[in-house]
Amino acid sequence: MVHFRMPMATAPVGPGATIGRFPVYEKVLDQLISNDFDFLIGGGHAYNLYTKLDRPSRDFDIFVREEDCPEALALMERIGLETELSFPHWLGKAKRDDVTVDFIYGSGNGIAPVDEDWFRHAVEGELWGRRVRFCPVEELIWSKSFIMERERYDGAEIAHLFHSCAETLDWPRLAARFGEQWPVLLSHLVLFHFIYPFDRNKMPLAITQFMLKRFRSQLVEPAPERRICNGTLLSRAQYLIDIEEWGYLDARLEPSGRMKPDDVAHWTEAMRKEGIID
Repeated sequence: MVHFRMPMATAPVGPGATIGRFPVYEKVLDQLISNDFDFLIGGGHAYNLYTKLDRPSRDFDIFVREEDCPEALALMERIGLETELSFPHWLGKAKRDDVTVDFIYGSGNGIAPVDEDWFRHAVEGELWGRRVRFCPVEELIWSKSFIMERERYDGAEIAHLFHSCAETLDWPRLAARFGEQWPVLLSHLVLFHFIYPFDRNKMPLAITQFMLKRFRSQLVEPAPERRICNGTLLSRAQYLIDIEEWGYLDARLEPSGRMKPDDVAHWTEAMRKEGIID
Protein backbone atom coordinates (compact mmCIF):
# COMPACT_ATOMS: atom_id res chain seq x y z
CA MET A 1 0.00 0.00 0.00
CA VAL A 2 1.12 3.55 -0.73
CA HIS A 3 1.54 5.85 2.26
CA PHE A 4 1.67 9.61 1.76
CA ARG A 5 4.01 12.06 3.41
CA MET A 6 3.47 15.79 3.21
CA PRO A 7 6.67 17.67 2.26
CA MET A 8 8.39 19.64 4.99
CA ALA A 9 7.37 23.29 5.18
CA THR A 10 9.77 25.76 3.63
CA ALA A 11 10.28 29.43 4.25
CA PRO A 12 8.13 31.78 2.17
CA VAL A 13 9.79 33.03 -0.96
CA GLY A 14 9.74 36.80 -1.27
CA PRO A 15 10.94 39.04 -4.08
CA GLY A 16 14.43 39.17 -2.59
CA ALA A 17 14.78 35.41 -2.88
CA THR A 18 15.08 35.54 -6.64
CA ILE A 19 17.22 38.67 -7.07
CA GLY A 20 20.54 36.86 -6.55
CA ARG A 21 19.58 34.34 -9.20
CA PHE A 22 18.87 36.82 -11.98
CA PRO A 23 22.49 36.99 -13.25
CA VAL A 24 22.49 33.22 -13.92
CA TYR A 25 19.06 33.36 -15.52
CA GLU A 26 20.16 36.27 -17.67
CA LYS A 27 23.25 34.33 -18.72
CA VAL A 28 20.98 31.42 -19.68
CA LEU A 29 18.82 33.72 -21.80
CA ASP A 30 21.83 35.30 -23.47
CA GLN A 31 23.24 31.88 -24.33
CA LEU A 32 19.98 30.71 -25.89
CA ILE A 33 19.40 33.96 -27.78
CA SER A 34 22.95 34.25 -29.11
CA ASN A 35 22.70 30.70 -30.47
CA ASP A 36 19.34 31.39 -32.17
CA PHE A 37 17.74 28.66 -30.07
CA ASP A 38 13.94 28.41 -30.27
CA PHE A 39 12.37 28.51 -26.81
CA LEU A 40 9.46 29.89 -24.79
CA ILE A 41 9.29 31.35 -21.30
CA GLY A 42 6.74 29.68 -19.04
CA GLY A 43 6.10 29.15 -15.35
CA GLY A 44 5.80 32.10 -13.01
CA HIS A 45 7.13 34.59 -15.54
CA ALA A 46 4.39 33.75 -18.06
CA TYR A 47 1.80 33.67 -15.27
CA ASN A 48 2.86 37.16 -14.18
CA LEU A 49 2.71 38.42 -17.75
CA TYR A 50 -0.94 37.38 -18.16
CA THR A 51 -2.20 38.22 -14.67
CA LYS A 52 -0.15 41.42 -14.25
CA LEU A 53 0.99 40.09 -10.87
CA ASP A 54 4.52 39.99 -9.50
CA ARG A 55 4.71 36.52 -7.98
CA PRO A 56 8.29 35.47 -7.20
CA SER A 57 9.49 32.24 -8.76
CA ARG A 58 11.79 29.60 -7.28
CA ASP A 59 13.11 28.44 -10.64
CA PHE A 60 13.11 29.29 -14.31
CA ASP A 61 10.85 27.36 -16.70
CA ILE A 62 11.84 27.25 -20.36
CA PHE A 63 9.67 25.32 -22.82
CA VAL A 64 11.26 23.60 -25.81
CA ARG A 65 10.45 20.92 -28.35
CA GLU A 66 11.41 17.44 -27.20
CA GLU A 67 13.88 16.97 -30.02
CA ASP A 68 15.58 20.27 -29.10
CA CYS A 69 16.12 19.53 -25.40
CA PRO A 70 19.53 17.80 -25.82
CA GLU A 71 20.86 20.87 -27.63
CA ALA A 72 19.48 23.16 -24.92
CA LEU A 73 21.22 21.15 -22.20
CA ALA A 74 24.46 21.17 -24.19
CA LEU A 75 24.29 24.96 -24.43
CA MET A 76 23.87 25.13 -20.65
CA GLU A 77 26.95 22.98 -20.08
CA ARG A 78 28.97 25.47 -22.13
CA ILE A 79 28.23 28.17 -19.53
CA GLY A 80 29.08 25.99 -16.57
CA LEU A 81 25.74 24.52 -15.53
CA GLU A 82 25.34 20.85 -14.64
CA THR A 83 22.60 19.13 -16.63
CA GLU A 84 20.47 16.03 -16.45
CA LEU A 85 17.54 14.53 -18.29
CA SER A 86 15.51 14.22 -15.11
CA PHE A 87 12.46 12.57 -16.66
CA PRO A 88 12.93 11.50 -20.28
CA HIS A 89 9.22 11.75 -21.05
CA TRP A 90 9.01 15.50 -20.28
CA LEU A 91 11.81 17.30 -18.40
CA GLY A 92 15.50 18.20 -18.41
CA LYS A 93 17.28 20.35 -15.83
CA ALA A 94 20.29 22.63 -15.68
CA LYS A 95 21.68 23.58 -12.26
CA ARG A 96 24.31 25.63 -10.54
CA ASP A 97 24.33 25.64 -6.74
CA ASP A 98 20.74 26.44 -5.72
CA VAL A 99 19.76 27.78 -9.15
CA THR A 100 17.61 25.53 -11.34
CA VAL A 101 16.49 25.96 -14.94
CA ASP A 102 13.82 23.53 -16.12
CA PHE A 103 13.70 22.65 -19.80
CA ILE A 104 10.16 21.40 -20.29
CA TYR A 105 8.84 19.63 -23.37
CA GLY A 106 5.72 18.03 -21.95
CA SER A 107 4.01 17.33 -18.65
CA GLY A 108 4.49 14.76 -15.95
CA ASN A 109 1.24 13.02 -16.84
CA GLY A 110 2.07 12.93 -20.56
CA ILE A 111 -0.95 15.07 -21.48
CA ALA A 112 0.61 18.30 -22.74
CA PRO A 113 3.52 17.79 -25.17
CA VAL A 114 5.11 20.97 -26.48
CA ASP A 115 4.15 20.96 -30.16
CA GLU A 116 4.21 23.57 -32.91
CA ASP A 117 1.06 25.31 -31.66
CA TRP A 118 2.91 26.39 -28.54
CA PHE A 119 5.28 28.33 -30.78
CA ARG A 120 2.68 29.36 -33.36
CA HIS A 121 0.56 31.12 -30.72
CA ALA A 122 3.37 32.36 -28.48
CA VAL A 123 3.24 35.92 -27.17
CA GLU A 124 6.18 38.27 -27.64
CA GLY A 125 7.34 40.27 -24.67
CA GLU A 126 10.32 41.42 -22.66
CA LEU A 127 12.15 39.80 -19.78
CA TRP A 128 15.10 41.54 -18.11
CA GLY A 129 15.55 43.81 -21.11
CA ARG A 130 15.56 40.97 -23.63
CA ARG A 131 12.96 40.26 -26.27
CA VAL A 132 11.56 36.77 -25.71
CA ARG A 133 8.44 34.75 -26.41
CA PHE A 134 6.12 33.47 -23.72
CA CYS A 135 3.98 30.33 -23.68
CA PRO A 136 0.45 30.99 -24.97
CA VAL A 137 -2.06 31.46 -22.17
CA GLU A 138 -4.23 28.65 -23.58
CA GLU A 139 -1.38 26.15 -23.26
CA LEU A 140 -0.50 27.53 -19.83
CA ILE A 141 -4.06 26.86 -18.66
CA TRP A 142 -4.18 23.45 -20.34
CA SER A 143 -0.97 22.16 -18.76
CA LYS A 144 -1.69 23.59 -15.29
CA SER A 145 -5.29 22.35 -15.14
CA PHE A 146 -4.21 18.78 -14.41
CA ILE A 147 -1.99 19.60 -11.43
CA MET A 148 -4.05 18.46 -8.43
CA GLU A 149 -1.51 16.95 -6.05
CA ARG A 150 -1.70 16.84 -2.26
CA GLU A 151 1.40 19.01 -2.11
CA ARG A 152 0.55 21.24 -5.09
CA TYR A 153 -2.71 22.35 -6.64
CA ASP A 154 -2.73 24.91 -9.46
CA GLY A 155 -6.48 25.62 -9.36
CA ALA A 156 -5.99 29.13 -7.99
CA GLU A 157 -3.63 29.96 -10.86
CA ILE A 158 -6.21 28.74 -13.36
CA ALA A 159 -8.86 30.91 -11.71
CA HIS A 160 -6.54 33.93 -11.82
CA LEU A 161 -5.70 33.33 -15.48
CA PHE A 162 -9.41 33.08 -16.31
CA HIS A 163 -10.05 36.25 -14.32
CA SER A 164 -7.39 38.13 -16.28
CA CYS A 165 -7.80 36.63 -19.75
CA ALA A 166 -11.27 35.07 -20.10
CA GLU A 167 -12.51 37.78 -22.45
CA THR A 168 -9.60 37.38 -24.88
CA LEU A 169 -8.96 33.63 -24.70
CA ASP A 170 -9.26 31.51 -27.82
CA TRP A 171 -11.90 29.30 -26.23
CA PRO A 172 -12.39 26.88 -29.15
CA ARG A 173 -8.65 26.25 -29.28
CA LEU A 174 -8.48 25.80 -25.51
CA ALA A 175 -11.38 23.34 -25.53
CA ALA A 176 -9.73 21.43 -28.38
CA ARG A 177 -6.54 21.15 -26.33
CA PHE A 178 -8.40 19.26 -23.62
CA GLY A 179 -9.97 16.84 -26.09
CA GLU A 180 -11.35 13.79 -24.27
CA GLN A 181 -10.28 15.33 -20.96
CA TRP A 182 -12.83 18.14 -21.38
CA PRO A 183 -14.43 17.43 -17.93
CA VAL A 184 -11.26 18.84 -16.36
CA LEU A 185 -11.86 22.13 -18.14
CA LEU A 186 -15.51 22.07 -17.08
CA SER A 187 -14.47 21.58 -13.46
CA HIS A 188 -12.37 24.75 -13.58
CA LEU A 189 -15.23 26.67 -15.22
CA VAL A 190 -17.57 25.63 -12.41
CA LEU A 191 -15.01 26.60 -9.78
CA PHE A 192 -14.56 30.01 -11.37
CA HIS A 193 -18.30 30.66 -10.99
CA PHE A 194 -18.01 29.67 -7.34
CA ILE A 195 -14.85 31.67 -6.64
CA TYR A 196 -15.93 34.84 -8.44
CA PRO A 197 -19.74 35.08 -8.45
CA PHE A 198 -19.50 38.84 -9.09
CA ASP A 199 -17.29 38.24 -12.16
CA ARG A 200 -18.97 35.15 -13.57
CA ASN A 201 -20.03 37.09 -16.67
CA LYS A 202 -16.37 37.28 -17.65
CA MET A 203 -16.76 33.68 -18.80
CA PRO A 204 -18.45 33.24 -22.19
CA LEU A 205 -21.87 31.73 -21.58
CA ALA A 206 -21.62 29.65 -24.75
CA ILE A 207 -18.57 27.67 -23.62
CA THR A 208 -20.10 26.82 -20.24
CA GLN A 209 -23.38 25.81 -21.83
CA PHE A 210 -21.55 23.66 -24.39
CA MET A 211 -19.57 21.87 -21.68
CA LEU A 212 -22.66 21.30 -19.53
CA LYS A 213 -24.52 19.90 -22.53
CA ARG A 214 -21.69 17.42 -23.09
CA PHE A 215 -21.79 16.47 -19.44
CA ARG A 216 -25.55 15.87 -19.49
CA SER A 217 -25.16 13.71 -22.61
CA GLN A 218 -22.41 11.69 -20.94
CA LEU A 219 -24.66 10.93 -17.96
CA VAL A 220 -26.94 8.74 -20.08
CA GLU A 221 -24.22 7.08 -22.17
CA PRO A 222 -23.13 3.50 -21.41
CA ALA A 223 -20.07 3.18 -19.18
CA PRO A 224 -16.75 2.64 -21.01
CA GLU A 225 -15.78 -0.96 -21.65
CA ARG A 226 -12.31 -0.48 -20.18
CA ARG A 227 -12.03 -0.15 -16.38
CA ILE A 228 -9.78 2.90 -16.43
CA CYS A 229 -8.84 5.46 -13.77
CA ASN A 230 -8.26 8.98 -15.08
CA GLY A 231 -7.20 10.15 -11.63
CA THR A 232 -3.56 9.45 -12.45
CA LEU A 233 -3.75 12.32 -14.95
CA LEU A 234 -4.48 14.64 -12.02
CA SER A 235 -2.12 13.28 -9.38
CA ARG A 236 0.87 11.00 -9.72
CA ALA A 237 0.47 9.82 -6.10
CA GLN A 238 -3.11 9.89 -4.91
CA TYR A 239 -4.52 7.32 -7.34
CA LEU A 240 -1.74 4.74 -7.20
CA ILE A 241 -3.92 2.61 -4.95
CA ASP A 242 -6.50 2.44 -7.75
CA ILE A 243 -3.88 1.08 -10.13
CA GLU A 244 -1.90 -1.10 -7.76
CA GLU A 245 -4.66 -2.58 -5.60
CA TRP A 246 -8.09 -1.90 -7.06
CA GLY A 247 -7.41 -3.20 -10.55
CA TYR A 248 -7.98 -0.04 -12.59
CA LEU A 249 -6.04 0.69 -15.76
CA ASP A 250 -3.70 3.67 -15.68
CA ALA A 251 -4.95 6.44 -18.01
CA ARG A 252 -1.39 7.69 -18.46
CA LEU A 253 -0.34 4.56 -20.31
CA GLU A 254 -0.70 3.84 -23.99
CA PRO A 255 -3.11 3.51 -25.75
CA SER A 256 -5.16 5.89 -23.57
CA GLY A 257 -2.23 8.12 -22.69
CA ARG A 258 1.24 8.93 -24.00
CA MET A 259 3.42 7.34 -21.33
CA LYS A 260 5.21 4.01 -21.29
CA PRO A 261 5.51 1.74 -18.22
CA ASP A 262 9.15 2.78 -17.71
CA ASP A 263 8.09 6.45 -17.66
CA VAL A 264 5.47 5.78 -15.00
CA ALA A 265 7.88 3.69 -12.92
CA HIS A 266 10.56 6.42 -13.05
CA TRP A 267 8.00 9.12 -12.19
CA THR A 268 6.71 7.07 -9.24
CA GLU A 269 10.17 6.22 -7.92
CA ALA A 270 10.99 9.93 -7.85
CA MET A 271 8.15 10.43 -5.36
CA ARG A 272 9.76 7.94 -3.01
CA LYS A 273 13.06 9.81 -3.25
CA GLU A 274 11.20 13.07 -2.56
CA GLY A 275 9.50 11.52 0.47
CA ILE A 276 6.00 12.01 -0.93
CA ILE A 277 5.17 8.30 -0.68
CA ASP A 278 6.72 5.40 1.20
